Amino acid sequence: MKAFTRLDGRAAPLELANIDTDQIIPKQFLKTVEREGLAKGLFYDFRFDADGAEIADFVLNKPEYKNASVLIAGDNFGCGSSREHAPWALMDYGIMCVISTSFADIFFNNCFNNGLLPVVVKPEELAVLMDEAKGGNHMVSVDLEAQTVISPSGKTFGFQIDPVRKEKMLKGLDAIGETMQHATDIDVFENKRAINQPWLEA
Repeated sequence: MKAFTRLDGRAAPLELANIDTDQIIPKQFLKTVEREGLAKGLFYDFRFDADGAEIADFVLNKPEYKNASVLIAGDNFGCGSSREHAPWALMDYGIMCVISTSFADIFFNNCFNNGLLPVVVKPEELAVLMDEAKGGNHMVSVDLEAQTVISPSGKTFGFQIDPVRKEKMLKGLDAIGETMQHATDIDVFENKRAINQPWLEA
């Protein structure tokens, strides 16, 4: 998993609440366990019409937001099913941080497990970020070490994060990476077990 320290990127305002995981990545795109290639299905029913043509007024189809790496979203983002494809699709598109006032629990946990940073801010702070992202300057900075979001105009908002999750994100550690930090101890244990309980190795 890639470490997340600081992200300076274009922010796209998605002024919709209760975006569920089927809207993030519809079910027809769940036929793969690969993380690559899912960007084409991200927000598919918002981005494309029935004929597959882009819907011009959807935020990610507008030229100024097509390379967004930060999504500013409405309340309760990521509700619905537990599909891990939702953060995969966001990341495959290039979105590495979602800012909202609240997230569904399973989606929130899946984000941390995959290196996508979910940032919770106050409603009044989200309103500022939304409004500013709709202006001529769409650039924001998300600093995980400092736990701050800097708006396009330079306003700074702090956010809270579990210290264990923060440390893992800063180091780029998923569950496997965290386990591998103890690889030497695991090898010692397995060697001792092979000597003391050889029948388990059969």
